[in-house]
Amino acid sequence: MKIVIIGGTGLIGSQVVNLLKNEHEVIAASPNTGVNTITGEGLEEALKDANIVIDVSNSPSFDDEPVMNFFKTSNLNLLPAEKRAGVQHHIALSVVGTDQLQESGYFRAKQVQENLIKESGIPFTIVHATQFFEFAGGIVAASTSEGKVKLSDAFIQPIASADVAAFLAKTATAKPANKILEIGGPERFQIDEWIKQYILSTQKSLEVETDVNAPYSGAILKKTTLTPENPVYLGTTEYKTWIVKPENKR
Repeated sequence: MKIVIIGGTGLIGSQVVNLLKNEHEVIAASPNTGVNTITGEGLEEALKDANIVIDVSNSPSFDDEPVMNFFKTSNLNLLPAEKRAGVQHHIALSVVGTDQLQESGYFRAKQVQENLIKESGIPFTIVHATQFFEFAGGIVAASTSEGKVKLSDAFIQPIASADVAAFLAKTATAKPANKILEIGGPERFQIDEWIKQYILSTQKSLEVETDVNAPYSGAILKKTTLTPENPVYLGTTEYKTWIVKPENKR
């Protein structure tokens, strides 16, 4: 099969490429490989004779207007181009809890993406993943104020990016689900306690302050917003074994 991976040079995309490239023709499509879903550059050529598209791209900016523009423009270019090319399965990576986080500009944009996919007429699978282990540092940066990391005590069920990539690669060779599939990590933590583990393991001199009203990406969390309700797959990598590896201590 010919599989085009939009965002194929990023954290998830590059791993999916490596998992599929020995058995299929795989195109790692991103602006630095000459394929741009915002401008349309290289899109028609990349999609020619493609059977499957996996979209793991993400906006370079999470501010409300740019992120909405990214997901809307990208999908309004990508999906019609896929239809013209006869793509038989569109797979998109999204986030557990998207529909419950609509106070956030980022998640409003992800909801628009999901709606466009469902309305496209292309057989699809939308994969709702929980936050990746690799996101802990970004959560710390976004949640730090006045020298303290302010976080909710809501639950989170983070997953290793390698486990996400493995599930997406498996989904690529399966029939379209035509619905959302939820995946998550093997363990559930309170988000403040998870980040304390990250800070301790990376030896950062930061203090976590628990605040039930601390926003996550601009939205207030309910207790289980970031955990899957009906996961079809739980990753096997435990955080405590992942974070001790030197390459993950960032």
